[in-house]
Amino acid sequence: MHWTRPLAIAASLLASVAWTQEPAAPLAHFHHVHLNSTDPKSAIDFYTTKFDAQKAKFAGVADAVLAADRWLLFTKVNAAPKSEITSAIWHIGWGAENMKETYEKQLASGTKFQTEITDISDQGDGKGGNGRFFFAYVDGPDHALIELNTAANHSFGHLHLLSADPIAASEWYMKEFGLTRRGGAPSREPRYRKGRQTGPAVSLMMDNVNVIIYPVGNAKAAFPDAWKGREELESTKDHTIDHVGFGVSNLDEALARLRRDGVKITEEPRTILGGKVKYAFVEGPDHIRIEVIEDQTAKN
Repeated sequence: MHWTRPLAIAASLLASVAWTQEPAAPLAHFHHVHLNSTDPKSAIDFYTTKFDAQKAKFAGVADAVLAADRWLLFTKVNAAPKSEITSAIWHIGWGAENMKETYEKQLASGTKFQTEITDISDQGDGKGGNGRFFFAYVDGPDHALIELNTAANHSFGHLHLLSADPIAASEWYMKEFGLTRRGGAPSREPRYRKGRQTGPAVSLMMDNVNVIIYPVGNAKAAFPDAWKGREELESTKDHTIDHVGFGVSNLDEALARLRRDGVKITEEPRTILGGKVKYAFVEGPDHIRIEVIEDQTAKN
């Protein structure tokens, strides 16, 4: 018997089926960054005048900021939130096509910087100086740390995290929320620049937001006073940048999967706006606070 042709036909049919199958739905989308603020109105004015961002109403009811289709949400607090870099959330960032020009415009508009414009486009030797990549840290409302850096656009572009084990943390985000890793497998070799640990580090992507994870040793070296007598990262709760939100299509299903994986649910599901928004909180690597949200008021 001749099986060559039937096998070829079967293979062709299987290939056709695979080609027509819908791609798997992502586990989650980047939904928001949530900040604590003593004056949300002023904070919203700041973000929408200093960066590429617009005033908007989250779910049609809450004053908020929309930046590159991602939300900045605010909670009014009576006392200044913690701004020390002692939690897993280091900073958020926007790009700048011409960093030198952007920096000068920010200065002229009265923006205060925690770190002035710095050239780090070197070969890892810490000498800088070739003019390809600049960054600066803005001192934002309630001392939120906001990076401006050389990029191909001026959009909201990244969330920078700290971790005791960046590689393990990245694997958790990839497994539990579907972030994708940029580049190949990261090296576990420690790396330093000007005395601050920069590796191991991992770069992840989610909906055009770059989630970068650095070793906590960087913060320990950069902010020694805040780390006196401290060894571990603390919860992000009550910090200026309180938590990050990942949007899901079905909260109950997402939480059931997370529970099976042993993820700690820190706040059980709640429903607001007549069921249009459902949310719960989980604890991620290094005590980061993560909101898992089913937002039916807009496409995630």
